[in-house]
Amino acid sequence: MKLVFLGSDEIALPCLQALRASEAGYDICGVITQPDRRSGRGRLLHSNPIKKWAMEHGIPVREPVNPAEPEIAWIKGLGADLALVMAYGHILSNGILDATPCGCFNLHASLLPEYRGASPIETSLAAGDNQTGVTLMRVIQRMDAGPLIDSETVPILASDTGASLRKKIGLACVPLLMRSMPVLSVGDFPQTKQNESLASYCRKLTKEDGRLDFSLSAHEIECRSRAFSTWPGTWFPYHDENLKVGGLSVFQGEFDLLPGQRYAEKTDSLVLGTGKGLIEIMELQKPGGRMVPVSDFLRGYPLPEHVSFPVPIGTLPLVR
Repeated sequence: MKLVFLGSDEIALPCLQALRASEAGYDICGVITQPDRRSGRGRLLHSNPIKKWAMEHGIPVREPVNPAEPEIAWIKGLGADLALVMAYGHILSNGILDATPCGCFNLHASLLPEYRGASPIETSLAAGDNQTGVTLMRVIQRMDAGPLIDSETVPILASDTGASLRKKIGLACVPLLMRSMPVLSVGDFPQTKQNESLASYCRKLTKEDGRLDFSLSAHEIECRSRAFSTWPGTWFPYHDENLKVGGLSVFQGEFDLLPGQRYAEKTDSLVLGTGKGLIEIMELQKPGGRMVPVSDFLRGYPLPEHVSFPVPIGTLPLVR
């Protein structure tokens, strides 16, 4: 069976590797991915992990800004039987969806209909959920709203970060896809309509989402810090600088502090009040510096004992 894959994120690499190594004869005959992006201090062009993997294995690649008629013709010319999508970032046209005889299917990193949209992994962590997963669905022209075929549940541990959970979900795609491919290839598979009343949507993250909102509870702040550890990171403003947080934890204590207020008695640490409970910041980094333990940071960057850090005026919800 010949497949064309559409995606750009390394989260899909485990399932691509498994498909290619399978003895069932799955042939990834083409990849459509995002164009190279400029990044880093030199603003050099860099290819995404999916393009790099495809090039290493001699798989033809196309990287349109938006897939359109040329990509429809290309898919048909490859003779692909089925299209598989994961973390591509486009609403696909009917022409793309109908370009393969067996259809187009998506691996989405949540247990749909919960957390449709752009940031399901980080949002589930930030929400304090104890499980998430990956769902296989048939693609329609509405964002993550197609009929459900199968899913794989992934537990969320108290130690999980955005990076570790992404890795777990990527690995969970493998058993899900391996048991589903035989029925997808013959068109004989169950399809369950999503319950629209249970649907929720998570938006694309912004840099501002990483700002500490001390009006939230200590538990919520700790969950968000783990969720955003890779990007956008966690930070808070002080004077004219943004101080980056490398790690924080819920502090076990019952001191009466206002949100953002420092516990003055612990001069070699940084314990702060929140909307409910306390947090202890473990590592800090100033602009142009490096991430260091708070005790080291405070020796070179002393903070007033009774400092109170600003509380932002409202935090945009991650889910609607």
